[in-house]
Amino acid sequence: MVCASAPGDDRLTAGRLAGFTMKRAIFTLSWPVLIEMFLHAGVNLVDASVASGISVEAADAIGAGGYVLWATAMLAIALGVGATAMVSRAVGKRRFAVASAVVGQTTTLAWAGGLVSAVLFAALAPWMASIMNLKGVAYDHAVTYLRVCALGVPAMTFLEGAVSSLRGAGDSLTPMLSILIVNIVNAGLTFALSGVDWAVARLDPVTGAMERRVIFANPFNFDMGVAGIAWGTTAAWWTGAFILTLVLARGTGTHRLRLTWKRMRPHWHTVRRIIRVGVPNFLETAGMWFGNFLTILMVGWMAHPGYLGAHIVAVRVEAFSYMPGFAISLAVATLVGQYLGMGRPDLAERAIFRCTVLAAAFMTLMGAVFIAFPGSVVGLFTQQEEHLRLTPALLMITGFVQAPFAVAIVLRSALRGAGDTRAAMWITWVSTYAIRLPLAWLCCGVDIPLPDSMGGGVIANPAPLAAIGVSGLPGFWVGLCAEIVLRGVLFTAVVLRGRWKSARV
Repeated sequence: MVCASAPGDDRLTAGRLAGFTMKRAIFTLSWPVLIEMFLHAGVNLVDASVASGISVEAADAIGAGGYVLWATAMLAIALGVGATAMVSRAVGKRRFAVASAVVGQTTTLAWAGGLVSAVLFAALAPWMASIMNLKGVAYDHAVTYLRVCALGVPAMTFLEGAVSSLRGAGDSLTPMLSILIVNIVNAGLTFALSGVDWAVARLDPVTGAMERRVIFANPFNFDMGVAGIAWGTTAAWWTGAFILTLVLARGTGTHRLRLTWKRMRPHWHTVRRIIRVGVPNFLETAGMWFGNFLTILMVGWMAHPGYLGAHIVAVRVEAFSYMPGFAISLAVATLVGQYLGMGRPDLAERAIFRCTVLAAAFMTLMGAVFIAFPGSVVGLFTQQEEHLRLTPALLMITGFVQAPFAVAIVLRSALRGAGDTRAAMWITWVSTYAIRLPLAWLCCGVDIPLPDSMGGGVIANPAPLAAIGVSGLPGFWVGLCAEIVLRGVLFTAVVLRGRWKSARV
C-alpha cells in the first residue's frame, strides 16, 4: 500500500528519509555522495599522480589502463542503476522485503558478472594495451597494471551494486564512509609500494622550466612501480567489498536492507526486473565507452608526444568540476524513485528542477576556477612538464560549459531514477555518435588512417576551423564541449515531455 502525502506536503514517507522535506532530503543525500565522489576521484588521481612521478610511459599506461577499467565497470554501473531504481521505488511503497530481495539478487549478479569480467580482463590485457597504441615500456606497464587490477574486478562490481542499493534506500552516509576507507587504503598502499615521492610541480612563468617540490619523501624501499599502484587499487576494492558485506549482512533499522543467503538464491522474477532496468543502461554506458574509446584513438592519431597523457590528466582533473553535479544527480535519482513510489509525480518533477539549478550553480563555480587558475590546478596532479604545458588550455575550454553539463548530468540521472533508462540510452547514443565524434574529429583536424586491409591511406579531414586556430588537442576539446551543450538540450526536451512519470520498473 502506497502512503501518499498531502497535496502541499513534500515530506517523504518511508525508509531512512521518512519525514524529511525535499530540501532536507536533497542535502542529506548529496553531501555524503559529494565527499564520496571526491574520494572516488582521489583513487584515480592518486594512481595518475604517482604514475607521473615514475615516468611519462607509466603515466600513459595508467591513464589508458584506467580507461579500460571503465569498460569492466559498465556491468557494475548497470546493476547499480537497476538496484537504485527498484530499491527506491520499493522503499517509497514501504515494501522492505522487496527491497532486500533486490539487494540479494544484485549481489549474486555482481559477483557472477565480476568473476567472468575478471577472467576476460586478464586474458585480453595485452590486446587492450596494443589497441590503445601503447608501445615498449608503456605497453609492458599497461599489461602489468591491467592484470593485477583484474584480481579486484569482482570486488569492485559488488561494491558498486551495494553502494547503489544503499543509496536507493536513502542511505548515502554508509557508502561515503566505506569509500573513505577504500581511498585511505589505496593511497597508503600505492604510496608505500610504488616507491614514488609525493610532489607537486609547476612551470616557471618567466623561464618556462619545470619546478618540482617534494612534499613527502617515500620512506619505503619496495619500489614496485606500476605493479605497486595496481596492488594498492586492488587491495582497496577488496577492503570496501568486505566492509559493505558486513554492513548488509547485519542490516540496520534505518534503511531496513539486509543481505542473506536466502535472498541471494536466484529469483528469476526479481532478476528479470533488474535486467529490464539495467540492460538499457548497460547499452547506454557501453555506447558511451566505445564512443570515448574512439576519441582516445583520435588523440593517438594526432601522433603528438604527450597528447594522450595531457588528455587523460585533463579528464581526471575535470572530474572535480562535475562531482557536485553527480552528487546531486544521485540524490535526484533516489528522490524521483521514492516520490513516484508515493504516487506524487508532481513532487518528483519539483525535485528535478531544484536539483538541476543547484548542480548548475556549483559546477559553474568550479568552471570559473578552471578558467582563472588552470596552471595551478594542473600542477597539483602531474609532475610531467609536457602535461603542464598542454593541459591548462583544455581546462579553460571545459570551464565554459559546466552549466549545460550540469543539466545533462542531473536530467540523465532523473530518468534513471524513474526507471526510464531507454530514453537516457537513446539520447546518449545519438549525442555520442551523431554529434560528439563528428564534431571532435572536424575540430581537431586529424586524418583517419585506414588499415592495410582496406587499401591503406587516410580519410582526409577538411578541418573547417583550422583557419581560425581551432585544431589539435585544444580543437578536439572544443568539439567535445560543444557536444555537451547539445546533450543538455536533448535531455531537457525529453524530461519536459513527461513520459518518465509512467515508466515501469
